[in-house]
Amino acid sequence: VQLQASGGGLVQAGGSLRLSCAASGLTFSNYAMAWFRQAPGKEREFVAVISWSGSRFWYVDSVKGRFTTSRDNAKNTVYLQMNSLNDEDTAIYYCAATGGRRWSRATSARDDYEYWGQGTLVTVSS
Repeated sequence: VQLQASGGGLVQAGGSLRLSCAASGLTFSNYAMAWFRQAPGKEREFVAVISWSGSRFWYVDSVKGRFTTSRDNAKNTVYLQMNSLNDEDTAIYYCAATGGRRWSRATSARDDYEYWGQGTLVTVSS
């Protein structure tokens, strides 16, 4: 199984970025997909998760109204659209997958996710 995150980069405060995570080696449509991030000196934290069908999702409070996650099961890809970025969004962003079509496992806990991508760096300059 491989999860390949991309789309990170340097952006000015108030700007936007779209991250992608391409999956291979798994039946993508059976997995809820999440985004986590890890800022320098901090623990990895949950950002958002989307169900295997794309019909359910939830976000950490700090990104609600600014970030949107979506997926394209035909392309085995999940996205994170990030708008109104601020310096607190600077982090390495990771995608993760949890299988079995169990929404109860689509949590904010890292241990509930079986597979992880390598991360993509987002730097917001103020």
